[in-house]
Amino acid sequence: MKRTKRIAIYGKGGIGKSTIVSNIAAAYSKDHKVLVIGCDPKADTTRTLVGKRIPTILDIIKEKREASTEDIVIKGFGNVKCVESGGPEPGVGCAGRGVIVAMGLLDKLGTFSEDLDIIIYDVLGDVVCGGFAVPLREDFADEVYIVTSGEYMALYAANNICKGIKKLKGNLGGIICNCRGIENEIEIVTEFADKVGSKVIGVIPRSEMVQKSEIDAKTVIEKFGDSKQAQLYKKLSESIYLNEEFVIPDPMGVDEFDEFFRKFQ
Repeated sequence: MKRTKRIAIYGKGGIGKSTIVSNIAAAYSKDHKVLVIGCDPKADTTRTLVGKRIPTILDIIKEKREASTEDIVIKGFGNVKCVESGGPEPGVGCAGRGVIVAMGLLDKLGTFSEDLDIIIYDVLGDVVCGGFAVPLREDFADEVYIVTSGEYMALYAANNICKGIKKLKGNLGGIICNCRGIENEIEIVTEFADKVGSKVIGVIPRSEMVQKSEIDAKTVIEKFGDSKQAQLYKKLSESIYLNEEFVIPDPMGVDEFDEFFRKFQ
């Protein structure tokens, strides 16, 4: 029986997880059946795949007690199946609750047992909250990739995510460097990956094409399909698909992390 590849993409809020997820999903869609599950309360993961924001699971079940697969799974570019878990209003409730509810409902509806080649989760990088740990803790995902830049707070969050992965005995497949254009960025991220026992699996440079595509609610793959930027997303998707090297990370302590980062200043 064919095994579905189940990928979780983690990272600090605003680091570009959704851009990475939507573009690699678009790249996979040419040859694979793909499901994308947005586990960020902002519910913006699938906007560039569908061309608009879609209703979240939390919103749908507020309106109707019995939600169907057709209610919550929307097809986007390349027939990618798209789901958004959603979250509470800012300042009200636990942001991870949407993930817990979404996973339970998708499991109940048999969504995970469908004929899928790849499932990708876009997860906010606060694995301290139980909701955001669900894809790993409940065995919905088999491999994890962390998106970061070379900035202090992005790497600090990445190191904390490594602590969560280690605690949950997850499989870290690599670090994705989503560049912000700071000095020595690739060197910083490469050394960070080495410090935690992993590797850089892909480097995505800063590009105006990302913003132009997102203004039109499209992926770079769809809007600028022949561009170098699109080719880099395709290369990243292939590297992740073919990757067979996984580790339980060895995160740095707080003092060790600060010492590591100071040497680049």
